[in-house]
Amino acid sequence: MTLDRLRELYQAKPFQPFAIHLADGRNVTVKSPEFMSFSPTGRTIVVHEPDDSMRMIDLLLVTELVVPPNGKSGGKQSSRTRR
Repeated sequence: MTLDRLRELYQAKPFQPFAIHLADGRNVTVKSPEFMSFSPTGRTIVVHEPDDSMRMIDLLLVTELVVPPNGKSGGKQSSRTRR
């Protein structure tokens, strides 16, 4: 996974929701660009959940970015980026 690829997905027009897979097996879905922000150094991101909770993610722990086909959630047959 590269920071450049994450920024491409974040800035895509039109935006498509995508999943961030972490080294510990967790998956975090970015539903829209308003739900994610980058730290000034670019090493961490914050993903906000609809219930106002948030996840701080160290980008060194990201193993894969998954864009479901046609922007549908849950699909895994899509463009993947591995670290």
